[in-house]
Order: sequence, then C-alpha cells, then structure tokens
Amino acid sequence: MIAVYNLINTVISIYIWLLIAMVVLNLLVSFNMVNTGNRFIYTIGDFLNRITEPLLRPIRNILPNLGGIDISPMVLILALYFIRDLAFQFLVL
Repeated sequence: MIAVYNLINTVISIYIWLLIAMVVLNLLVSFNMVNTGNRFIYTIGDFLNRITEPLLRPIRNILPNLGGIDISPMVLILALYFIRDLAFQFLVL
C-alpha cells in the first residue's frame, strides 16, 4: 500500500507544480514579459491550460467573482494537499 501512496503523492506533487507554472506563465503574459506570439511559449501555455483547466473550471463556477483576482489555483492546491493527506491516512496507517 505504500507504493500506491507514493504514486498518488508523486502525481499530486507534479500536478501542483503544473498549477504553479500555469499561474506564473499567466502572470508573465499579463505583464507583457513574454509574448504568446512566440510558438514555444504558446505551446507551453496551451499545454498548461489543457492540463489544469478541467479541475479549475468547476472551482471557478463555485467561487464568487473577485474582480481580476483568481484564487481558484490556490483552492485547488489546498484541496490536493487535503487529498494527499487523506490518502496517507487510509493507505499507509
């Protein structure tokens, strides 16, 4: 069961890093530090949006509109940490 927990832990950790990369890239694009006209940047951004958007969209539908502030990645990261700790409780202990 420890192997299953390690797999779940690794997948969740990778997904959290992808969420952080998506947030950083969106900030860089918003402040015009990188240009999405560059094919490489566009490909990375498209990949990150396709990976993260299916889990972020339901959270955005539930959260109230806060203007230009999007806290859905933070909520998702907290939920992923909770799921990881819950898996530890059930699978390892």
